[in-house]
Amino acid sequence: MNINAWRPTPFVLASAALHFGSILLLLLKPELWRWALGALLFNHVLICAASLWPRSTALGENLVRLPENAARRREIALTFDDGPDAEVTPKVLAILAAYGVHASFFCIGERAAVHPELCRDIVAAGHSVENHGQLHRKHYSLLGLRGWKKEVGTAQTLLNSITGQRPRFFRALAGLRNPFLDPVLHQLGISLASWTRRGYDTRTGNADTVFARLTNNLAAGDILLLHDGNSARTPNGTPVVLEVLPRLLNELATRKLKPVTLSSACNTT
Repeated sequence: MNINAWRPTPFVLASAALHFGSILLLLLKPELWRWALGALLFNHVLICAASLWPRSTALGENLVRLPENAARRREIALTFDDGPDAEVTPKVLAILAAYGVHASFFCIGERAAVHPELCRDIVAAGHSVENHGQLHRKHYSLLGLRGWKKEVGTAQTLLNSITGQRPRFFRALAGLRNPFLDPVLHQLGISLASWTRRGYDTRTGNADTVFARLTNNLAAGDILLLHDGNSARTPNGTPVVLEVLPRLLNELATRKLKPVTLSSACNTT
């Protein structure tokens, strides 16, 4: 856990200063209200853009690639979101076991509560269970401090109690967040993790397309995003992740890239 005091980013500090300055301008020069309002609107457009950009670091620390030492070791991170899923997760675990590699599973709290045995199976197989929020709702980016603490903290407590291991990373739904998330993660001792590249495998049922998105310009140190929950289906009804994953693992082996968990990559120096 990071025991240092939370510090806002320069962007967040500048935004706070602009809000204070606009209010002061309104108090001292009410006739300039259009300028004050315009400055605030422009700032909120920038905040919105930062919130919608999953790899942005404007709102706080964000792991978008593995540390340089991990990249030098030719490591990449496989991450799976939206599980556990009773149908897909066991099959993903079987594929990973067949190839002898490890991954990180960002689990939704309410799904973990329904399938706690799958979370324990993930950890028993040498993978890591990470935090993907308790309810995984689309209004994430509108939460305040209390809302983020409930969403992330509830899942953190639940996943820890199920697996006996405390998640180290949190990933927001589609990467959506706002300036209130970073101080909550800092308080809970969790790091935000996004990704380097994703296959959009919840939207695309074409395995070739998903595979191409994951492997185009693939490099050591990348964090790959797939889904064991909410996976799109191929034309024959198979969850697309199950068709893509063996091909992806073979490609990684060909390129001499080693899949590891986020925790392993960030722990080893």
